[in-house]
Amino acid sequence: MKAAWYTKQGAPRDAFEVGTMPDPQPGAGEVRVRIHASGINPTDTYTRSGIRRPGMPFERIIPHQDGSGVIDAVGAGVPKERIGERVWIYMAQWQRPFGTCAEYCVLPSDRAVLLPGNCDFDVGASLGVPWLTAHRALTIEGSIAGQTVLVAGGTGAVGYYVVQLAKIQGARVITTVGSAEKAAIAKAAGADEAIDFRNEDVATRIGALTGGKGVDRIIETNFAANSKLMPRVLKKGGSVIVYGSSGTGDIPLDGRWCIPNFPTIRFMIMYELPADAYKHAVADFAGLALNNKLKHLPVKTYPLEQIAAAHEAVEKGNSGMRQIVRLQ
Repeated sequence: MKAAWYTKQGAPRDAFEVGTMPDPQPGAGEVRVRIHASGINPTDTYTRSGIRRPGMPFERIIPHQDGSGVIDAVGAGVPKERIGERVWIYMAQWQRPFGTCAEYCVLPSDRAVLLPGNCDFDVGASLGVPWLTAHRALTIEGSIAGQTVLVAGGTGAVGYYVVQLAKIQGARVITTVGSAEKAAIAKAAGADEAIDFRNEDVATRIGALTGGKGVDRIIETNFAANSKLMPRVLKKGGSVIVYGSSGTGDIPLDGRWCIPNFPTIRFMIMYELPADAYKHAVADFAGLALNNKLKHLPVKTYPLEQIAAAHEAVEKGNSGMRQIVRLQ
């Protein structure tokens, strides 16, 4: 099979190789998927670059957790009826050496999920990390019906789904974005208000929108960058769900504010959720997708040979677009 891989960490053009490898065979409880599209997430670039955890966890890594394709072989214990199923894939490379950036991918059967007929392979490859993160972020602290929710980065891969899910669940949704163009994208997805953080004072605007009360919940993509904003916009007794943070070093929180306002701050990582959380997220996606309740970010596609350029695009940050490597 054709595949992209790396045997050392580094910049995309230094690390990646493209070539052929033997076709993998599924073991017990596994399926083999003929990959049509492979989705790239920031965490894929962190592993390749070593920015978060230096050192190769495996001798050779085929990257990417997310993807889509058609099951063409199954291992022992998996019903043969699954052969021919269109699927979307999540956590393909989690604690495993080989992910979806190859013509074939072998993975546990439950991580290859039926792709609704009204979703194409590019959508399927865009789902895993963003959808599972967004779903967990909005369910980990209970119902948000009737609440005001602030979504940091409403046109990011995760934030775009958070905006929609929060609105579907009955919340008033405020989001921050980096331009007027992105504000339009977020509002089209369901945001009630979109604040351009580059040109507006976010706290002042939220104060005006909430009558000075603040928001009930914050879904946070960059805790290090935005932690100083929290005391200015969060309602007393409110909650913050943190799924991402850039930079290093201490993140100051003023105890003189924290103690009398008793915020709940929850940190989460999509790769280590309770088993039921994955099942609920998968089931909820199926129901919403089949009823055409979700929108998906546009994609930019790359051939396998341009894997380095695709990773460079992801490293540049939120573009309001998903980066996809096409295998078929």
